[in-house]
Amino acid sequence: MYFTTQKKKSKLKFTLAASMVAFTISSASAAAKYEWTIQSGAQAGDSFFSIQKEWVERVGAMTGGKISISLVPVNSVVAYNETLDAVGAGILQGHIADPSYFSGKDPAFAMLGNLVGAWSNPYQMIGFMEYGGGKQVYNELVNPYGLQFIGAASTGVESFVSKKPIRSIEDFKGIKMRAPEGMVQEVFSAVGASPVNLPGSEVYTALDKGVIDAADYSVFSTNDAQGLHKFAKYPMYPGFHSMPTLAVSINKTQWDSLTPELQEIMSVSVRDFSYDMIQRLEMLDRDSSVAAKEDSTLEIINWSDEERVKFRGIAKQQWKKWADLSPMSNKVYVKVTQYLTDQGLLDK
Repeated sequence: MYFTTQKKKSKLKFTLAASMVAFTISSASAAAKYEWTIQSGAQAGDSFFSIQKEWVERVGAMTGGKISISLVPVNSVVAYNETLDAVGAGILQGHIADPSYFSGKDPAFAMLGNLVGAWSNPYQMIGFMEYGGGKQVYNELVNPYGLQFIGAASTGVESFVSKKPIRSIEDFKGIKMRAPEGMVQEVFSAVGASPVNLPGSEVYTALDKGVIDAADYSVFSTNDAQGLHKFAKYPMYPGFHSMPTLAVSINKTQWDSLTPELQEIMSVSVRDFSYDMIQRLEMLDRDSSVAAKEDSTLEIINWSDEERVKFRGIAKQQWKKWADLSPMSNKVYVKVTQYLTDQGLLDK
């Protein structure tokens, strides 16, 4: 009886030990094969940062834990305009960034990052990237920097906040406004405004203190949530001018080390993330604009089609100017104008 009991105990210990080994092996096989840090261009409190976080969680689920991404907000590891070099060097494994930040390296980044006046809605830009040659020309631009562009997303066509009514191009004359440096500033200068370069974090204070009259900053719902309409009582919506691209890219060595299956999962996940962000922010913008109409102190200005066409005509002159600044910039210009022409969008 004693030996039988001991035998049962030994069998139980063996079973438990085997189970622990199996669990350890299972846990090891489930552990992330790739652990990446990706820096976003968004602040932690931005509505679209939470959408980006949901995307990285889906990547983990879709890859069965083989890719684990830590998403960090803007300026967490390096400055917002240093992520291109940081990803290429492997300091970061990826970024979600507006390519315009890197236009000092090649003007083509400005063409791909924010082609002012080109897009009436984000689906047009996504169509260019996915099916009009945009993805290919973007990778031709960034591969030498050690990056692989996976796909583009967007927060949508930005609204415009102003303390003075701007109902036509002529009304821009003398308006002191915040605008990102580069092509965006040059377009607004061409319509008679006086653009200044301010970080987004200073827009609220600058409007409050009268340092600026207006700002090209973000989409309607974000402007509203951050309280900009408290001072800028004449928001322009729907937008017509600026729509920054959010480029999702990773270190090229990391990309090349992925299996074809994981590369396809990443590509599909970014395409899904793009539409997820666009649709959810569109809903937030509509909700915010409906609520804003109840505020009698606000006047939401919607430009006429005629004024929009005039603005695009001025912007197109800047496109051509920037196209002449580098061979890659010209290549982007040719691709995007061909796409807009083929889609019947160039002169609308």
